[in-house]
Amino acid sequence: MDSGVIEGGLNVTLTIRLLMHGKEVGSIIGKKGESVKKMREESGARINISEGNCPERIITLAGPTTSIFKAFSMIIDKLEEDISSSMTNSTATSKPPVTLRIVVPASQCGSLIGKGGCKIKEIRESTGAQVQVAGDMLPNSTERAITIAGTPQSIIECVKQICVVMLESPPKGVTIPYRPKPSGSPVIFAGGQAYAVQGQHAIPQPDLTKLHQLAMQQSPFPLAPSNQGFTGMDASAQTGSHEMTIPNDLIGCIIGRQGAKINEIRQMSGAQIKIANPVEGSTDRQVTITGSPASISLAEYLINARLSSEATGLATN
Repeated sequence: MDSGVIEGGLNVTLTIRLLMHGKEVGSIIGKKGESVKKMREESGARINISEGNCPERIITLAGPTTSIFKAFSMIIDKLEEDISSSMTNSTATSKPPVTLRIVVPASQCGSLIGKGGCKIKEIRESTGAQVQVAGDMLPNSTERAITIAGTPQSIIECVKQICVVMLESPPKGVTIPYRPKPSGSPVIFAGGQAYAVQGQHAIPQPDLTKLHQLAMQQSPFPLAPSNQGFTGMDASAQTGSHEMTIPNDLIGCIIGRQGAKINEIRQMSGAQIKIANPVEGSTDRQVTITGSPASISLAEYLINARLSSEATGLATN
């Protein structure tokens, strides 16, 4: 199967995940979201951008291959336009290549590299793009980043060839997607309020204020209120709980043989998971997940992935 098939005969539905820096994303969104709106309308692709309080963000493109690559081309053109405009006042003589990162399940990277690196070498040679597959998985995920650099046309051709390989070799097992973490901005406390320092601005943080007030109340030692700033207080440290209802006949696949599966989910997510005893006359069981927002969402994701693989007959104990 060659990449020409992707453009023509094989108009399948694809999802491409791009990992970008906040500044690049700002340019793609445009003033009042005009730029991304235009991309959505002209390409027909679904373009989703992850939350904005992180230094890195994920742009997800989904839809038929023709729409995806139309949107992808528009994004690359925008990145090249930004490089050209940054060159106007620069002393640099040579124009740097367009560089972007796509995120793929680690289980597909072997097929992408090929035996002895033959596949990735073939992609490099036929497209003229530089391609680098990261050796390590992205934090708290089972995905890796692939860095691609070159001319807009070589990058588009390279991603088409990567998509062909990924369609031929689907991911194995459960994929835990990479979710960029909010940046740890320095936090200052003044007048009992918490503020995150971003550049020259102090932005009020009501969640951190509440957390700080709670800490003051709970502390066995009186804490003297201080105006000195300190870093490292993370909003994700707040503990919460979430309840899920799971049918009795599916609870076994969540627990696994001798509790192996539920223990694995606890370890991977860092959340506490409690399964209530069966209630007479009820066909469901209550599952309570406790932990930080990040660990709760990861545990919920792993449980749902387990349920969907059971439903399609893929689960193994």
